[in-house]
Amino acid sequence: MNTQTFNTLTFPAAAPDTGFYQLCKRALDVCAAGLGMLLLSPLLLLTMLAIVVDSRGGPLFFQTRVGKDGRHFRCWKFRSMYKDAEARKAALMETNEMQGGVTFKMKQDPRITRVGRVIRKLSIDELPQLYNVLLGDMSLVGPRPPVPAEVAQYTPYQRGRLAVTPGITCIWQVSGRSNIPFPQQVELDLEYIRTRGFWLDISLLLRTVPAVLTARGAC
Repeated sequence: MNTQTFNTLTFPAAAPDTGFYQLCKRALDVCAAGLGMLLLSPLLLLTMLAIVVDSRGGPLFFQTRVGKDGRHFRCWKFRSMYKDAEARKAALMETNEMQGGVTFKMKQDPRITRVGRVIRKLSIDELPQLYNVLLGDMSLVGPRPPVPAEVAQYTPYQRGRLAVTPGITCIWQVSGRSNIPFPQQVELDLEYIRTRGFWLDISLLLRTVPAVLTARGAC
């Protein structure tokens, strides 16, 4: 397999980044994210209110995530867990249900609040990432951004996920979401990187809608 190198890390070769594709992709990101935040503003406000009423803490939180070429950025989400969720994570690692052991998933995670279960099921917790898209930290379509602790466990091959700007949705999000084992998630992300283009991005965005509405693979 052909490779290319970023900062001494070896990545699978990506599809050519033409200036026209990048221009179209960025225009789609800005227009769709801006319009989405405007149209969804009532839902965003109601979600924030429900979170505050349901449990102690603010409605929003951010995590440090790893973006293109290993750059760290603040990734925003609606808070779906109790305030001490990170402190309790270490005690739950033995119950990790994600095959591959790099990412953590648990269907009956006790750290998730009542409102949190609803907004996770409908992917509403991810909507603040439209702001990350406007900032350019993320794109609408691309591999999901991992946390640094996950990246520290990546093999050089798996680091190929960091070759492009991360996104809100991609191939495995519309193909089963958390039901897909981590190694297969990597393969699907690398497939996107090798074949990406404007019409593939449009197709994945359109496929995301029924995947979210049916909550397929959500936890």
